[in-house]
Amino acid sequence: MEHGKITLEVNDGIGLLTLNDPGSLNAWGVKMRSDFTAAIDQVENAGSDLRCVIITGAGRAFSSGANLNDPDAPPRDRAAEARGEVLSSLEAWYNPMFLRLRELDTPLIAAVNGVAAGVGMSFALSCDLVVMAKSAYFLQAFARIGLVPDGGSTYILPRLIGAKRALELSLLADKLPAETAREWGLVNRVVEDGDLMPETMKLATRLGHGPRSLGMIRRMYWQSLENDYPTQMALESTMQTEAGMSSDHAEGIAAFREKRAAKFTGS
Repeated sequence: MEHGKITLEVNDGIGLLTLNDPGSLNAWGVKMRSDFTAAIDQVENAGSDLRCVIITGAGRAFSSGANLNDPDAPPRDRAAEARGEVLSSLEAWYNPMFLRLRELDTPLIAAVNGVAAGVGMSFALSCDLVVMAKSAYFLQAFARIGLVPDGGSTYILPRLIGAKRALELSLLADKLPAETAREWGLVNRVVEDGDLMPETMKLATRLGHGPRSLGMIRRMYWQSLENDYPTQMALESTMQTEAGMSSDHAEGIAAFREKRAAKFTGS
């Protein structure tokens, strides 16, 4: 499905969601946000028919961050913003969208094909798995333009890589190469540039043939970042009960007993 600055192609239960504004290095502006919302609506409405989604960028970038020269944006009124009369894009769209992504039942894989800067980096890190081309890099670019990190960066980064490394990325605003990102634990796999999509598709296919419980697993791990130990154990009990009543659990048990590969349906 075409959404203008977003494309969503679905084949055999695998979605390929592409940020499609290569002229701006897939920077996030008004139109891209609107089109992304429509694409996520489609992902949610697909239910078990869509078993995994890959997010990547068209051209030579994953996303360069917020579009500072967005032709679709209204003129900025700094005085009005200072008085709080203009609801910021963070409160109006970015924050709700990141929370929405966190609650999806569909596993997400980021295929980072080039620079992922600012909020573009946040979108990559909002995915469950990250595959990165060897030439790609991350950039916490906010300090370069006198801003602070957003998109959940100050929450996610210290939990993934520790406070010192998170501060280094954000205060110095230096590029983080793919190999270093992998060593630090931000990336699952780094591959040759030409292998990015084939290798990512292999992972997506594995997830796409997985059980319904994969969606529960991703949501449980997101919640674990803020839950205390007893709360998380209670969540495990709730989710395990739900998973145990699924058709996929019954199929998994039958396949185990019959010594064959399970054929999960996402139900």
